[in-house]
Amino acid sequence: MISVQKLVKSYGHTKALKGIDLQIQQGQIVGFLGPNGAGKTTAMKILSGYMSADSGVVKVGDYDCCSQSLDVKRIIGYLPENNPLYQDMLVLDYLLYIASIYDIPKADQASRIKATARQCGIADKLNKTIAELSKGYKQRVGIASVLLHNPQVLILDEPTVGLDPNQIVEIRNLIKELGKDKTIILCSHILSEVEATCERILIINEGKIIAEGSPAQIRKQAKRKSLLKVVVEGKQAAIEKVLNDIDEVTGIHSAKELEGGAHEFELEVKDSPELRKSIIRNLIKHKCEVLEIYLMETTLEDAFSALTG
Repeated sequence: MISVQKLVKSYGHTKALKGIDLQIQQGQIVGFLGPNGAGKTTAMKILSGYMSADSGVVKVGDYDCCSQSLDVKRIIGYLPENNPLYQDMLVLDYLLYIASIYDIPKADQASRIKATARQCGIADKLNKTIAELSKGYKQRVGIASVLLHNPQVLILDEPTVGLDPNQIVEIRNLIKELGKDKTIILCSHILSEVEATCERILIINEGKIIAEGSPAQIRKQAKRKSLLKVVVEGKQAAIEKVLNDIDEVTGIHSAKELEGGAHEFELEVKDSPELRKSIIRNLIKHKCEVLEIYLMETTLEDAFSALTG
């Protein structure tokens, strides 16, 4: 559905994109991640036909984003981060205005708006002004506006920014529902949302794609030492001495005292099938009671930090 080959874009002497290659299949929900200034927004603008590339080939469906940008815009819905809305307009009037921009025939506009409003959960908000709506409903209006022409591809830039937890869940569920028959690229700094929503993730840094795969595959690509958390009752100095003498423990990452006199340690450890048994055995031998022990999984946040430095 989306094909990018050797994409290059510069702003003066600053090279924003340095030969990007990527393929996105129809029907995928793909998370596009990267630190500020990594090139995400530039890539999205080129994909959506709003900016030309210096070199490279970018195709959406059968259309070239450079030479056939109008055709690309007809099959893409792009919601930028700032979600530009006319606050004084009624939701219905705003959607009618957007429908006219997309050249949706007048005879079809009412039915198309009704169906899209129902799909986005704003059917009962059509006669309210946009300024009256909560942030969550404004985001829904923005998504409805880019769905009106029934695009094959949706590009959503930070669609949950500024929303409360309940609104985030609502927008996440809406995106998943839309993903059943559309290709979606989701740009977000909320990594837990990307992990919960996307089946595939691309990470860009300094103008290059540095990692791609499922959330689980991205976590595995991060080169992070194994960490184990253990909660122990006893004197901290004595516990630390025992832990430092265990072969499988390569270092104490952090230590803190908990209520009730127990101590929590994060340990850097060697991977070993006998790891937990060895630690428990040594602590018990020195009369330290183990309350909890478990390996800490690498999160997507950990992986993102490790991969982007």
